[in-house]
Amino acid sequence: QVQLVESGGGLVQAGGSLRLSCAASGFTFTKYAMAWFRQTPGKEREFVAGINRSGTNTYYAESVKGRFTISRDNARNTAYLEMNSLKPEDTTVYYCAAKLYGSGEARQWANAYWGQGTQVTVSS
Repeated sequence: QVQLVESGGGLVQAGGSLRLSCAASGFTFTKYAMAWFRQTPGKEREFVAGINRSGTNTYYAESVKGRFTISRDNARNTAYLEMNSLKPEDTTVYYCAAKLYGSGEARQWANAYWGQGTQVTVSS
């Protein structure tokens, strides 16, 4: 059974940091690109960051470039999103996704597996 379990969300002050984790199980992790998305109620899901299967290539939305870092540990079947210099507008639910044979780029996430999401709240 495929599972993606996000953790690490919470409440932080503006300018602070959080590290999200996405623990994967039920599939061969190294065959999947990983990504983080976020979605506010009433809005479309937004690509935040993606990483290819080996971890050598990463992709970011312009809104987070320079502040967020995506990484993965293939030995632990886990993807991470390090978020620094957080802003109130980063407040929303963050989801991880896994795409078979994906590249990690923003436009390749149809038919992906999705986690249940973790809430990030940044206070001003």
